[in-house]
Amino acid sequence: MGEHGSDLPAQETALSVMRYFDSAAQHHHQDEEIDLFPALLESMAGSDPVCLRELTDSLTRDHVELEGRWRALRLRLERVANGNPVTWSKHEVPNFIGQYERHIEREEAELLPMAQRLLSDSELDRIGLAMRTRRGAFEPALDTKADAT
Repeated sequence: MGEHGSDLPAQETALSVMRYFDSAAQHHHQDEEIDLFPALLESMAGSDPVCLRELTDSLTRDHVELEGRWRALRLRLERVANGNPVTWSKHEVPNFIGQYERHIEREEAELLPMAQRLLSDSELDRIGLAMRTRRGAFEPALDTKADAT
C-alpha cells in the first residue's frame, strides 16, 4: 500500500478507529470470556460439552490473536493521528478485517444460538447487566412499589 499522508481526515479516522478497538472491541471480548462463556459451560447438562468447549476455546484464541494484531495496527494509527506518514503492508488491514468478520460470523451462527438455547432468561438478563455495567451503562432498577401507587 505504500506510504500515505496523515492529513486531518486521516488523523480523525485513526482516532475514531482507535477509540472503537480500545473500548467496544475489548468490552466485547470481556463480555464473552468473563460472562457468556462460563455461563454456557455451566449449562452443559444435556448438550455436547466437547463441542461447546471447542467453540469457546477457539473464540478465546481468536480474541488473543485479534488483540495482538490490533496492538500492531494501533501503533501505526497513532502515528497517523499524530500527523506522521505511515507505511502499511498490502495485506495487513484486509487480513485483520477478514479475521474479525470470520470471528463475528461464527459467534452469530454458533455461539449466540447456543446461548439462546442453553441459558435461561434470568441468566441472559444477568449476563446483559454485567455487560452494561462493564461499559458504565447502568439502567435504573424498576421500583415496583412506586408503580403500584
